[in-house]
Amino acid sequence: MHQNGRMLGVIGGSGFYTFLESEVRTVTVDTPYGRPSAPVTIGSVAGHAVAFLPRHGATHEYSAHTVPYRANLWALRKLGVRRVFGPCAVGSLDPAHGPGTVVVPDQLVDRTSGRADTYFDSGGIHVDFADPYCPTLRAAVTALPDVVDGGTMVVIQGPRFSTRAESRWFASAGFGLVNMTGYPESVLARELEICYATVALVTDLDAGIEAGEGVKTAEVFAQFQRNVEPFKQLIREAIARVAPERTCTHCLPHTGLTLPVELP
Repeated sequence: MHQNGRMLGVIGGSGFYTFLESEVRTVTVDTPYGRPSAPVTIGSVAGHAVAFLPRHGATHEYSAHTVPYRANLWALRKLGVRRVFGPCAVGSLDPAHGPGTVVVPDQLVDRTSGRADTYFDSGGIHVDFADPYCPTLRAAVTALPDVVDGGTMVVIQGPRFSTRAESRWFASAGFGLVNMTGYPESVLARELEICYATVALVTDLDAGIEAGEGVKTAEVFAQFQRNVEPFKQLIREAIARVAPERTCTHCLPHTGLTLPVELP
């Protein structure tokens, strides 16, 4: 089940700490970049072998800017994962997409700083990234009812939320979502030749979009908890739509170079 991209990965975001329900085993994985956020659980969903990893740790030990992104993606690839869904919580910059809306973005803008965002720490290298998300995985989600197809997600450094001025700036630029973890997870997947798609659950309208008190951490987590079980079910339904074998070639980096450490 681990060969030819047949194992799928799910990296759960804030509040999304468990996923698999039956025939689950837990695997501890070492990588050249340290341990991942948590041990990986492996089970089955809709006939697919699935590896699940909570992005922030089993009890939210990691803030967005301290998540061991390189270790997380490396661990999944080492286990045989070649396709990953990345569910996450987001703020909406569009009043039409309020809390509870599921959006599958097709673009991102990186506004983070200081994060380890490549496996290529030496040598000359370029990585294709014009279209950051796998169209095949995106299609498996957007075919489901009541899912918003497309939009740009701006990724901020965190751990703070945006100021009202920043929210208005992002919205005026045409961005639809704001998030703290979508980068570098997506580009690291690309470097490892892993198909990757973000699936975003809106928890709030960002601070500058409406009058009010602004984004409150407690309300973001409460909103996610109100929607997390239907959100998990949506991810399961998307997995059921994915072909047994990976056929997508869009997500290969085509660098012509090998990684500086042995690729599992």
